[in-house]
Amino acid sequence: MSDNDGKKTLGLRGSRPGQVKQSFSHGRTKNVVVETKRKRVVVPKPGAAAGGSGKAPAGGDPRKRPAGISDAEMERRMKALQAAKAREVEEAEKRVAEEKARDEERKRRREEAEAKEREEREREEALKAKAEEEARKKREAEEAKTRAKPAPAAPAADPAAAQAAEQRGPGKPSSAPRKKDDRGGATERQNRGKGSRDDGRRSGKLTVNQAMRGGDGRQRSVASMRRKQERARQKAMGENVEREKIIRDVQVPEAIVVSELANRMAERVADVVKSLMKMGMMVTQNQAIDADTAELIIEEFGHKIVRVSDADVEDVIDSVEDKEEDLKDRAPIITIMGHVDHGKTSLLDAIRDAKVTAGEAGGITQHIGAYQVKTDSGATLSFLDTPGHAAFTSMRARGAQVTDIVVLVVAADDSVMPQTIEAINHAKAAGVPMIVAINKCDKPTANPDQVRAELLQHEVIVEKMSGEVQDVEVSAITGAGLDELLEAIALQSEILELKANPTRAASGAVIEAQLDVGRGPVATVLVQNGTLKQGDIFVVGEQWGKVRALVNDHGERVKEAGPSVPVEVLGLNGTPEAGDVLNVVDTEAQAREIAEYREQAAKDKRAAAGAATTLEQMMAKAKADKDVAELPILVKADVQGSAEAIVQAMEKIGNDEVRVRVLHYGVGAITETDVGLAEASGAPVIGFNVRANASARNSANQKGVEIRYYSVIYDLVDDVKAAASGLLSAEVRENFIGYAEIREVFKVSGVGKVAGCLVTEGVARRSAGVRLLRDNVVIHEGTLKTLKRFKDEVKEVLSGQECGMAFENYDDIRPNDVIEIFEREEVERTLD
Repeated sequence: MSDNDGKKTLGLRGSRPGQVKQSFSHGRTKNVVVETKRKRVVVPKPGAAAGGSGKAPAGGDPRKRPAGISDAEMERRMKALQAAKAREVEEAEKRVAEEKARDEERKRRREEAEAKEREEREREEALKAKAEEEARKKREAEEAKTRAKPAPAAPAADPAAAQAAEQRGPGKPSSAPRKKDDRGGATERQNRGKGSRDDGRRSGKLTVNQAMRGGDGRQRSVASMRRKQERARQKAMGENVEREKIIRDVQVPEAIVVSELANRMAERVADVVKSLMKMGMMVTQNQAIDADTAELIIEEFGHKIVRVSDADVEDVIDSVEDKEEDLKDRAPIITIMGHVDHGKTSLLDAIRDAKVTAGEAGGITQHIGAYQVKTDSGATLSFLDTPGHAAFTSMRARGAQVTDIVVLVVAADDSVMPQTIEAINHAKAAGVPMIVAINKCDKPTANPDQVRAELLQHEVIVEKMSGEVQDVEVSAITGAGLDELLEAIALQSEILELKANPTRAASGAVIEAQLDVGRGPVATVLVQNGTLKQGDIFVVGEQWGKVRALVNDHGERVKEAGPSVPVEVLGLNGTPEAGDVLNVVDTEAQAREIAEYREQAAKDKRAAAGAATTLEQMMAKAKADKDVAELPILVKADVQGSAEAIVQAMEKIGNDEVRVRVLHYGVGAITETDVGLAEASGAPVIGFNVRANASARNSANQKGVEIRYYSVIYDLVDDVKAAASGLLSAEVRENFIGYAEIREVFKVSGVGKVAGCLVTEGVARRSAGVRLLRDNVVIHEGTLKTLKRFKDEVKEVLSGQECGMAFENYDDIRPNDVIEIFEREEVERTLD
């Protein structure tokens, strides 16, 4: 270390980061440079006093000491300063050490990640090489197996040679000379010596021996040689004998490709195309023709046509008549129908001793439910509970179609209502007997006789009115009349003599279907015939499946379900439509084929319904779509029936100017796919008794898609109707507020013609619209450019006062013209 001109340096060449590398001084203040890996820190050197030479003045020259400070104070201050500087250096070194440790940690993690990635890559390459090696070995084994041939049988031994061998005795070599020309035997021994691997490898190649022998040893059959000789003889004699025509039965579907038709007839494709061109059809072998054209071609070639249809795949579903001895008694299926809030579910709860109503949103039934009840007498009854709201028409119709008896519930204090009338019509259309249950008879305002009288208007004549329809007065609250109702149901079922065959393949109707989060697609099925067992393969509508589990109405798993038993079926590949028929088939291939045919048929039907057949229809449809404003929505519901009811209710909302279009509806939770479709279409997502999953909620928040949840259907319908009303253009109404007569016309420079008017009626306003009438004929409609009273611009002029008016962009005004003053008012419209 050297002292030169007041500067001190430390010559530490190649010093590590974090060490003191250099000292320098400015005037009397000395500083120390500490270099780190990322930055350069300059700190004062310990012991250097501010404004001093770095030496403690205590005990030194008193003139350099600040005035009024003692030696002890000065020494204390210098020690404190030195301690602070030392702390700063320690902290700097500590920061350098921490930075170095972080860098080493990052480097270690990076090396570990690279090593792990390298191991993964090596393991994948090893697995891939192993798979390729196994595939190669398998392929070689198959090739060796296909190429291997059985060893030729040993030739029969010569009798003389055999006798000589006996004379020689065992173990002695034969003295007979070996034939030099036995190439076949030498080749055989050579091939045996090469082993089976070489035989498999060489078997598919042409060898010199095979070429010398004239092929691979295959020979033509005797019949082939005879046919060849016969053709040669006929050709030599000049005969031209045609081959016998083979007549085939050709199966033709509704449409068939030309090449396939030729293949089925065993004719040349060129001949078939030629025949079609002679008929005026310019087609190629890859084009399809209809069954009628194919029939003409088949008859022309001399074959027989057998028409088949794609619908023939459904012939596997048994539709045989049951034998009388196989039929057994079954429980009746009773459907509870009626108007909303008339006590249908409460009545069924009283019979079942349950409380279903307490768990329903809004206290109204919005699903169709199936239950089985055992009465005190031991009889088993199957009940279907249908919704009473107007939106659930299809559910009520579905319940009436699968039922044996309809129990019409009418409130004694509310009498016959619209959905009561609809239920009566459904029961009559299904042709099933009806029992009238007059509910709420415990109320003070109950009037059962009024209910009976009003039912007469709809051709329902009860027994108390000398009719045939049974009627029972009941109360779901007190339980009065329930025994009489069950007795009436039992009597009616005895009259019907309900029977079914429990031993045949099961068939039933889907009452309700839903997509359960944990169980997948679930269908509530009412078995109508046969017995549905666990493991059965079935097809239902456009879906198919295998019965994985059966759950009864009490939530218990059962092995099988007989006739009139409602069960939940698990194991479908998709959610079926409510109302679809379930049929059990023999094999999974049959079920899949039937489901695929039905799905394609439904798709073709939808495409045909939505497509315009002519150019005029296409233009009219485009114009109608352009003139009508649409409110697009997406609907997700908990069950299929509710989704269907919501879609039907949405289709009824609207008029000639606005309508609601359901882009997509389904069952199950709202997913991210639904949110993406809603964003692309600018539509809200409506969830009925379902919720969006976490990813769908995050996606909706990011994309600004509105998700609305509902549990009561009429709240949903009212909100959608209000939203659709907002798309209606406002109705514009005109209110006449006054008339003015032009007395004189003046020309004003910079303004044009100004009419001197007298307000004869009402009031004239500057902001109002005006019409110019001449001889009671409107010749101009517009707005005022100016309205003045004397020389002042005013907002309005009352009746009986004079004013000056000038029209905006119109000057053809004359004396005695009349000005009609009106205001426009926009009135919001709503959907009825």
